[in-house]
Amino acid sequence: MAEQAEKPKKPEKGQKEKPAPARKVGAKLDLATVGGLVLAVGGIVTGMTLEGGSIREILQPTAALIVFGGTIGAVMITTPLKVLLGAVRAVVSVFLEKQQAPDAVIEEIIGYATKARKNGIVSLEQDAATAPDKFMRKALNLAVDGTDLQEIHKMMELEMAVEERRADMEAKVFEAAGGYSPTIGIIGAVLGLIQVMKNLANIDEVGRGIAVAFVATIYGVASANIVFLPAGTKIKSRTQAAIEVKELMLEGVGGIVEGLNPKLIRTKLEAYLEPVQAKTAKAGKEKARAAAAPPGPAPAAAAGAAPAGSQ
Repeated sequence: MAEQAEKPKKPEKGQKEKPAPARKVGAKLDLATVGGLVLAVGGIVTGMTLEGGSIREILQPTAALIVFGGTIGAVMITTPLKVLLGAVRAVVSVFLEKQQAPDAVIEEIIGYATKARKNGIVSLEQDAATAPDKFMRKALNLAVDGTDLQEIHKMMELEMAVEERRADMEAKVFEAAGGYSPTIGIIGAVLGLIQVMKNLANIDEVGRGIAVAFVATIYGVASANIVFLPAGTKIKSRTQAAIEVKELMLEGVGGIVEGLNPKLIRTKLEAYLEPVQAKTAKAGKEKARAAAAPPGPAPAAAAGAAPAGSQ
């Protein structure tokens, strides 16, 4: 029985249980997002320039005001204010990637599991308060408080479901903007053509006016396919990655509550690693084991070899 195998060991007098070293959680610039924007805009502008066009021809403040003002207004009408504000905050996640490396999370969990196996799960009380991730802190606190494992799963899975649903609503804000902006662009083009019709007597003005009128269509279609729709997809992928890390944490805490061997927990959690990460983690584990191993006796072949000149 796992419960019988877990016999807490009290620390010696004068010693205090130290929390396991916590991993650092940070964020870094997403080069894929920045590079994608630069490549998309640069490709369009470069192609237009090679065709003999000029950047000044598409820099039309009036068209930008019509398209972006109309799109934002339509989105505000469609979306509740709370969700809209959440979507604005979610823009940060499009450009910044939160660093939650699964292999680092696994090492953190193994540290907790090793400590709990030696000293009992109650010894993780201080670690539960200092864990770098909010989800991990909550799961560990429930485990330390003696909450039933099924209840821990229910509570934490509910939290993951709510987070996923909230992120999906925020992503749909950008998807809605991607649906409205091309249509608003067409409205801007029609408004420009209306102004062109007033100058039919001057053919030069008609040609220039038609060119300016279609800039609004470019703004609408380009913003939808380069900014709004990709941003919605990126938010969904970020959320999915975060949910997978939380599932990893929940599985790890579940293994700790069940009193599983840390090696077994590691084997179970390594299923969440990608092949490259799993290979790197395995190599690092073997290197650490080799460094920690005491120097052994000389190999048998070398020990049994006859000294030089003995024959």
